[in-house]
Amino acid sequence: MRLRFLFRLVLRLVLSTLLSVAEGRGQAATVVDPSGTWLTEDGRARVRVERCGAAPERICGYIVWMKEMADAKGQPFRDRLNPDPTRRSRALLGHQILLGLKSGPDGRYAGEVYNAEDGKTYGVSVWRDSAGQLAVKGCLLGLFCATQSWTQTRDAAIGQLVGVTGDAAGPVADPEWAASRQPAATATKARAR
Repeated sequence: MRLRFLFRLVLRLVLSTLLSVAEGRGQAATVVDPSGTWLTEDGRARVRVERCGAAPERICGYIVWMKEMADAKGQPFRDRLNPDPTRRSRALLGHQILLGLKSGPDGRYAGEVYNAEDGKTYGVSVWRDSAGQLAVKGCLLGLFCATQSWTQTRDAAIGQLVGVTGDAAGPVADPEWAASRQPAATATKARAR
């Protein structure tokens, strides 16, 4: 099946190397915002990285374009292996894969990435390698890690979601990361629980 792009992404991140080369941490790095739209290393998807609606101090990421968006019958690929049965019918195009990554003192954002190929989440960290490159390091069990380089895109590909997150022409945030209509003080209390 052609849904393998997410599986390949995680597989490459996890299996291409057993351990990353240790990096010096003598000084805390400046956190550089990774927001933007990024073409994955294998060229099969574009991921929009932006501030999470419900937690603007964190970043979220959404599939906004896929090289192959539909199966042989012309039906959009679905998140059929999601552990949450209510999410299994959602389209892969527009779904959230980076789940509320938090900035750290090393200049990176860390958290989890969702893989629709197996319905599981994995540890991930992202940081700008250069102005137009995003390093994406995925880990399995915190031991088996691999890093990819994603390239920033500034154009819109045919079929790309270009709308604001949550709008009809944009990606859809998972409920826990969606923008809240609550006043800021109430939303902050809800997240603290």
